[in-house]
Amino acid sequence: MNIEQANKIPIAEILDKINCKPKRISGYDNYYLAPWRHEKTASLHVNTLKNIWYDHGIGEGGDVVRLICKYLESSGVDYTVSDALRWVKNMCGFASVIQSVQNADTPVYESKLKIVNAQDIERPALIRYLESRGIPMSVAKQYLQQVDVYNRERNKSIYALGFKNDKGGYELRNKYFKGSTAPKYITFVRGEGGTSAKPDGIHLFEGWPDYLTAIIHQRNGQKFTEDTIVLNSLANLKKATPYIKGYGYRTAYTWMHNDDPGKAATISLDNFFKTEEDLVHKPMNEIYAPYKDMNAWHIVKLGL
Repeated sequence: MNIEQANKIPIAEILDKINCKPKRISGYDNYYLAPWRHEKTASLHVNTLKNIWYDHGIGEGGDVVRLICKYLESSGVDYTVSDALRWVKNMCGFASVIQSVQNADTPVYESKLKIVNAQDIERPALIRYLESRGIPMSVAKQYLQQVDVYNRERNKSIYALGFKNDKGGYELRNKYFKGSTAPKYITFVRGEGGTSAKPDGIHLFEGWPDYLTAIIHQRNGQKFTEDTIVLNSLANLKKATPYIKGYGYRTAYTWMHNDDPGKAATISLDNFFKTEEDLVHKPMNEIYAPYKDMNAWHIVKLGL
């Protein structure tokens, strides 16, 4: 492992390896108790977007390699760059890594919410919500359910559209609410060819509204012939790459949002795709520019 490869590993992942957990998270900024000294106030600041750190307690900062050197020094062992590279190789191996991106506008409700019931979509309010997003029931019913949700903290029940991930959690939406239940994970959709034919491409979306919109426009509501991963959160980027690594896909289509987190995710994915042999990356966001995402463009196009 060389310096460039090491510096692509998320600092948050390195700190997690040494059981150093964030005390506070604000957007792309994580704050930790510095692992190289005893302190009561979290002074180690990590910017997860830029993947850099700064310790306000000692006025030092830098990249991944510099952080590892600092940690090794505090552990009383050799702390040259070579030592740091050997340490990170042993801890993280040669697996390709990818920088996670926070969805700053997505609230986290996983621990509070419980699915009480899931069924076909019947409630008029949910049908009207789908209509407002330009998604016909003929497409929605293939992927979404009407779910009754109980909020343990507020002792309150609501209903919403539920999009299920591959670990059994749900992404939840209605006109007034956006949240999810645990566990938070991706949703993998096998291409139209099924298991009998190996798809040569993979599509990646941030959320289900953009995925459903894309197949409405490009496939008349049918699945892509290529495979699809719906991330359900940009924080799930690292969970998606094992599905791609070494599979032999020839083309990766990314449908990220035209905002700062979406652009950061596109760059992060592009860096990962470059580590795969003969994998061509095709960002698709120019289709719906200057709008934020595919569904926003779709709504304007329909005059909704």
